[in-house]
Amino acid sequence: MSQAGQSDNPCQSCGACCAALRVGFYWTEADDAGGTVPVALTESLLPHRRCMTGTNSDTPRCIALVGEVGRAVSCSIYAQRSSTCREFARDGENGVASPACARARARHGLPPLQSEAGI
Repeated sequence: MSQAGQSDNPCQSCGACCAALRVGFYWTEADDAGGTVPVALTESLLPHRRCMTGTNSDTPRCIALVGEVGRAVSCSIYAQRSSTCREFARDGENGVASPACARARARHGLPPLQSEAGI
């Protein structure tokens, strides 16, 4: 979820990806291993994999997500987020469809952004 351009960024009124997907990443991205993600907000998945607390469930919601999905949201660790979050593309970003974004939005009853972007 990007925080740049908050006024025109649909992610700031969405947050569905943070409340629909498991946010897994390599363990060295946590701050106890030299990375930036606060280890206190993670849980172990496999010996070399971690995930954000709250995302490894049937009803995921990242512990770092603040606000109400579909209304107004932000990431409490935006500058320290994992590569999984940094690399997640929103639907229609750079003119490219993102099926994962569309699925996450649908899970929360939100329309795909693709149609809003004119793709």
